[in-house]
Amino acid sequence: MPHPKVDAVAAAATSALPATLRTLAGYLAIPAISCDADHADDVRALAEKVRQDLQDLGLSGARVLELDGALPCVAAEWMNAGEDKPTVLIYGHLDLQPVKGEPWVTPPHEAVEKDGRLYARGAADDMGGWVSHLAAISAWLGQTGSLPCNLRLLIEGEEEIGSPNLDRFMDAYPEAFAADVMVLTDCENPSVDIPGLTVSLRGLLELELRCEALQADGHSGLWGNMVPDVSIALIKLIARLTDEDGRLKVGRVAVPEAWRAQARTVPLDREVIRGGAHLIDGVDPLPERDRPAAEWMWRQPALTVVATTLPTPDRKKNALRTAASATLSVRLAPGQTIGEMMALLQDELLRDPPGGVKVSLKEAGWSSEGWLYEPKGPAFPAADRAYQKAWGRPMVQVGVGGSIPFVALFGRRYGDLPLILNGVMDPRTTAHGPNESMDLGVFRKAVAANVYLYDELGALTPASLREG
Repeated sequence: MPHPKVDAVAAAATSALPATLRTLAGYLAIPAISCDADHADDVRALAEKVRQDLQDLGLSGARVLELDGALPCVAAEWMNAGEDKPTVLIYGHLDLQPVKGEPWVTPPHEAVEKDGRLYARGAADDMGGWVSHLAAISAWLGQTGSLPCNLRLLIEGEEEIGSPNLDRFMDAYPEAFAADVMVLTDCENPSVDIPGLTVSLRGLLELELRCEALQADGHSGLWGNMVPDVSIALIKLIARLTDEDGRLKVGRVAVPEAWRAQARTVPLDREVIRGGAHLIDGVDPLPERDRPAAEWMWRQPALTVVATTLPTPDRKKNALRTAASATLSVRLAPGQTIGEMMALLQDELLRDPPGGVKVSLKEAGWSSEGWLYEPKGPAFPAADRAYQKAWGRPMVQVGVGGSIPFVALFGRRYGDLPLILNGVMDPRTTAHGPNESMDLGVFRKAVAANVYLYDELGALTPASLREG
């Protein structure tokens, strides 16, 4: 049975939204950019501020977790619901992507409300995600003095650099992660009207493709037409990997027809893609061909050229170059291994080199496996009921085209538990880009959904959740 005051708690959380947004704005004002060593103190300052706020909120054991060579995590809990009630872990991250050189129309570290959205770096990725839980916790404690379930919070400080030490934190502080169900708050909704439950991620493989031909630069007039141009060879090799639309044609995977039919109902039409990706006038989204947009974006591998050594205008000269290389970012289909994709790319790129150049291919940079999840057990109908109350509809299973290392890590370490992946992003959020924003209507519904989610999960037993 629902808690008799759950609707009053949701109403109180909604009424407190102005205060919640002021708290969020205070966090967003701290440039906690984890990839920049100059901002390490900002990450630590924000961690301490969050710790103090969690303590003031009424959570116990609010603490900053430290490890040598790592930026901190923040942990806290409320464990007074009783042993017969489940423990829910809420995960989020407080660190930010950099903003240097980006064309922001508002100050990137100042929360600005405009046209129903809140603009700032981290507004949706991911401060809005976990702050929506603080709002729900505050409302429950304020209205009832308790929570309907036991709760732990774990706020990471290194997600935006790939969570390189999160595995170590799990080993060093296992009690901070102990739970019966986990809610990971760093994902996207397919629209501002449809809540998403993320069930798949693509993996990531970064490679260096290199072509070599000469011991020293050579005069293009003297030797052109008889000596290979490494830049042209590099371009030909990259083109070898793609189809007529520019999509990666190597390593495509079979997708169940039932999933494909469901994917066609996801609202990812051309205008959503155009607006979300900020296409310029006159440039259209790629044609869908025989697959829905959701499949191309979530379930098929993709290729991006993220860097090259091709000569820039300031290095212009009439010369054949000694070598040329490109850094390739390959998104792996969910369930596709790094080894499988590497073997396919080697077969394609190392055969018949254009012009006879010397070709090499090696891993360079990040790599992570994808993630494919089948939501099972009573936690997911409970989440659907909560979202039905807050959004007016249950969650829709979606994928994420990006690669989120912490999700694969949680899946590997806690794959026997229900993992509920949600968040406050939408197609217009522009996470990792300029003018990141959060839809305030989505935030309001997320706060209410959290209120109802705690109540729904609290009605289940720890044993039933773990048996799902």
